[in-house]
Amino acid sequence: MTAIPTTTVDLYPSRGAAEVSVPRQDPVLWGAPDAPGPIPPADLLSYERDGFLTVDRLITEDEVEVCRRELRRLTTDPAVRADERSVVEPESGQIRSVFEVHRISEVFADLVRDERVAGRARQILGSDVYVHQSRINVKPGFGAGGFYWHSDFETWHAEDGLPRMRTVSVSIALTENLDTNGGLMIMPGSHKTFLGCAGATPEDNYRKSLRMQEAGTPSDAALTEMASRYGIRLFTGKAGSATWFDCNCMHGSGDNITPFPRSNVFIVFNSVENTAVEPFAAPARRPEFIGARDFTPVE
Repeated sequence: MTAIPTTTVDLYPSRGAAEVSVPRQDPVLWGAPDAPGPIPPADLLSYERDGFLTVDRLITEDEVEVCRRELRRLTTDPAVRADERSVVEPESGQIRSVFEVHRISEVFADLVRDERVAGRARQILGSDVYVHQSRINVKPGFGAGGFYWHSDFETWHAEDGLPRMRTVSVSIALTENLDTNGGLMIMPGSHKTFLGCAGATPEDNYRKSLRMQEAGTPSDAALTEMASRYGIRLFTGKAGSATWFDCNCMHGSGDNITPFPRSNVFIVFNSVENTAVEPFAAPARRPEFIGARDFTPVE
């Protein structure tokens, strides 16, 4: 499939001279609450309210072990390390993330296609879906860096050209998420407000932002106001558990200074009715391994 027309109305301005706050213009739940699928209606309504949904056991222990072996294979393969899809920690030199894993690994390709995974995305987004981005994140113990507070949609809109908030992410734990090893934090309800960040997007910003994000990060004042209004939820859970969250949730994670690693596979599903146009606030598109331009539906 090819890209749809390159221009559209910008409902969510960002990267301007000043920070702006805009009410969400799109539904959260694009499908009907009683639509058939793996998510019960009550959980869909909870997702609509809070912007996230947790699943205690999305994949089995045996499946987790298969994914762990594949993660170890990828992160120790010199060819993968040398690939531009791999991101390394600035200080330790260890692999931090490997992007487009559903294209370089049949194990993760199978996971993406699994009805427990893709089926939930279709149910939330009310349409067929494609993978906008996939990656494995590795947070080894003793100093792995975190991800600062941000809305994914702000970046995907500004730098990848996703027009509407019709995108959902899933983080599947491959190690236990403790309250001490740099787990995911979300501000419940923050998905109802779009925060447009101040400051222009530098050229080739992705090269720096994948290691330490600066462009597209909210001000301390805005984060303080949002945290006071919504609170902060820290997600813990066994390996195999998963957190689904809306593209506009304000979220982040801290450094992991414990001895206990925290690794996950992260998949972003976008509606085939919301395919990317040209970036709204960046000088050029990011590479396709970060923001896909192949809109073929997941089968």
